[in-house]
Order: sequence, then structure tokens, then C-alpha cells
Amino acid sequence: MTAPGPVIVTGGASGIGTATARALADAGRHVVVLDRNGDGAAAVAAEVDGTAVTADVADHVAIDGAVAAIVEAHGTIAGLVNNAGVGNLKPLEAYSPAEVDLIWRVNVAGTFNCLRAAAPHLRANPGSAVVNLASVSGVRPTRGEAPYSAAKAATIALTKSAALEWAPDVRVNCVSPGFVRTPLNEMLVSDDADREALESRTPLGRVGEADEAAGLIAFLLSDAAAYMTGQNLVLDGGTLLPSSQMDPTLGALLDLFG
Repeated sequence: MTAPGPVIVTGGASGIGTATARALADAGRHVVVLDRNGDGAAAVAAEVDGTAVTADVADHVAIDGAVAAIVEAHGTIAGLVNNAGVGNLKPLEAYSPAEVDLIWRVNVAGTFNCLRAAAPHLRANPGSAVVNLASVSGVRPTRGEAPYSAAKAATIALTKSAALEWAPDVRVNCVSPGFVRTPLNEMLVSDDADREALESRTPLGRVGEADEAAGLIAFLLSDAAAYMTGQNLVLDGGTLLPSSQMDPTLGALLDLFG
């Protein structure tokens, strides 16, 4: 059975984090919206009748304090969604050490900080669950995202390690979205030509929506996923399916002879 208590959603002030807070609230869960953007966290928390916490996941001291305050207020923690993340786009050799450090601190150390701080409370509350957010770029690296791809691959590995160590008390799974429409990438889909190009390379013929990612996250935190742990679920409309080498050639032949 689902453990009692609130679910912490990091990076909850925008995008998939906000959609997840709404989906969980709709499912009757109390949501703690954690974000370094305090005003944004407060706005989302007010909308979902939840709790707002201002903290930077990259700051382990701040996260320790935030988790302690949440437990003091609510008595326990029932779930954690590690959604906070940052990225960049440039050739591998053009990244500065500071840029790589930021990507690593937020995406990997930030996830680790939250897992470590929440661990004793989650493990003491059987039926609790965690969902980490990775990316298709962590499954199949993309040009220009070398540090981000490496960080998200590490997040997938971290998910599996936590799932192995925390079973049977805590389930830990991962979601790796492909292109999902959020305010951060709205400029790529607001232009018709750019959106149509993305859609033409997606087997399901469209880009994803934040609500769809949120629905999958809410499922993984629910009793419906009670026998699932250590998994990385790719949510990409099928974009990783084709072989870039063979599919265009064989597809053309199929069209010719079909």
C-alpha cells in the first residue's frame, strides 16, 4: 500500500515539476514543492494546496535542512520526485569547467543529495517510492550535450543502485523523457517549421506534453506500480526506435515496393 505522508517534488516551480505537483494533488497526495525559485514554488504550492520549500538541490546543507523541516512539519515522507535539472548545448571541448561542474552538481549531486537526506525517512515508511528524472540523452547521447548526457546516464545508474539497496521498503524508478513541451523549450515548438521537423522524426507524430510525463511519474508513485523498481522508463514517442543508419534506407525501399 502507498505510504502515508507528503511527496517532495524538486524543481516543482515549472515544467514537468509543476505538472507533477498537479497530478499528485489530483490523486489525493500532499505535495511539497521544492525549488530554488521561492516565489514560483509558493505559487504552485498554493495552486495544489501543498507546501512550498525554497532550497537549491546542489546545496547539500540546504537540502538536509529542508528535509528535516518537512519531516518536523509532517512527521514523515512518502515520496520523492527528483526533477530539478539544468543543461546546455555546445561542443564538448567548448564547455568550461564551471559549466560542467554546474550540470554535474544539479543533475547528479542534486539528485544524490535529496536521496541521501530523504533515505532514513523513506526507509522507515514502507510503501514509499522515488522517481528520478533522467533523459533520453542519458540513454543515447546527443551532440552538444556531453556533460548533460553523462549526468543523466549517472542518474539512471544511481536509480538502480538505490532501488537495489532500499528494497523491499522503498521503490526507486526513473523516467527518461524525450522532447516534452515545457516553458524552457517552448521556442522550439512555437515555430511551425521547427515543430513539424520534430514531429516528422517522432514515430507517434507529435511532441510530448508535461502532463504526460507527470502522469507516468504519478503512476510510478502509486500502488499500481507496486511491483516495479529499478526501472528506467523512456517517454519519447518512439524516437529512439529507428536506426539512423538503416531505417532511412530500408524505409525508402519499403515505400518503393509497398
